[in-house]
Amino acid sequence: MSAAALARTVLGRSFQNPLILAAGTAGFGRELAGVMDLERLGGLVTKAVSRSPRHGNASPRVAEFRGGMLNSVGLANPGLGEVLRDELPWLAANVRRAQILVNVVGFTVEEYAEVVAGLDGAPGVAGLELNLSCPNTSAGGIEFGADRECVRRIVGLCRARTRLPLLAKLSPVVPDLPGMALVARDAGADAISVVNTFPGLLYGNGAPRLGNGNGGVSGPPLLPIGVLAAARVVEATGGMPVLGVGGVRSADDVRQYLRVGAVLVGIGTAALADPRLPERIVRDLERTHG
Repeated sequence: MSAAALARTVLGRSFQNPLILAAGTAGFGRELAGVMDLERLGGLVTKAVSRSPRHGNASPRVAEFRGGMLNSVGLANPGLGEVLRDELPWLAANVRRAQILVNVVGFTVEEYAEVVAGLDGAPGVAGLELNLSCPNTSAGGIEFGADRECVRRIVGLCRARTRLPLLAKLSPVVPDLPGMALVARDAGADAISVVNTFPGLLYGNGAPRLGNGNGGVSGPPLLPIGVLAAARVVEATGGMPVLGVGGVRSADDVRQYLRVGAVLVGIGTAALADPRLPERIVRDLERTHG
């Protein structure tokens, strides 16, 4: 299949192929300059952006295990002001063909809307991915995405503050994932991202392997979880655009998501281990008819 045949229009934007670098694995793009040809991809999702700078969790933040990775970075980022001043202008100047999505985090409902309002109109930004797996500090740390009313309020407030497309990113541990996707859609989300990491804990030498204790499981174990989540959301929403994420290591894995109706597919952990892999997957998709 030619490169043109892989192109698709999603959220009113032209993606040259379905492969996207998942949030948290591409930094703000600059970190990969000279290592990966970002312009060969459909797009990338930046690392999380919060209102204020965050130092993140204690190290070690990443622990590999047989077949996957456990991580607890803690949403470390320079904050909205620096992202607007330094990171997004670099992306706008250096990444023209790949679409740029910005991952947004908040620790109160209102903080999401503040960050979204700050990003509205930023050059080169094609859409905003709302990370609804953040802990609600006003409600004892429960994830926003586990509460229907919180999801409704966050998406609704953000919808009122931007004209950019909104993607609601949901956790795989939500009891009724399709139902939560419908809540996000009805509140104004344009697409759904599934899935985020799965909670996990590992010990080594008598202590947790991560400085924060537990973390999120990513890598190959997430593939069937993500494919099922994408399938259920596509079915429940009647074909709402879905960005399928989790466990992608090959063109065959991309096809798994496409087969169930996802329109974009994210690659994360595998690209950290081998930054050249995304380009090879794109070539494989082109060579073997998608």
